[in-house]
Amino acid sequence: MSTRVTVTLRDDVYDQAAQLAQLANVKVTEVLSEAIELSLLPINSQQTNPISELSDEEVLKLTQLEMSPAEDRRLSRLLNRQQAGKLTVKERAELFTLMQIYRAGLLRKAQALAEAVRRGLREPLTP
Repeated sequence: MSTRVTVTLRDDVYDQAAQLAQLANVKVTEVLSEAIELSLLPINSQQTNPISELSDEEVLKLTQLEMSPAEDRRLSRLLNRQQAGKLTVKERAELFTLMQIYRAGLLRKAQALAEAVRRGLREPLTP
């Protein structure tokens, strides 16, 4: 099932999508649709098991959740290249994906921390 949506994009965002579409020899709408799906799917795929249904051991393990060292290093390198204004189109897409992985992991970790506190497995974090 698909739903047709109309959005307004800044010109520079559209230009980036058009450039990616040209490189991949696909329609701009395909690039934009895939970008939206990729930006939302990692968060949804992390939610297959609600934290409230996990065992105490699994919840505590999630409170320590971190990116893999390789992903963390690559993310740092890409962020540095972005800050220097040297990202390629391919690197920009990779950075976007890694940022989504980071955000999804951070959200899952925060949910696990809240659940651990709720269950009395951990003390609340102090400010």
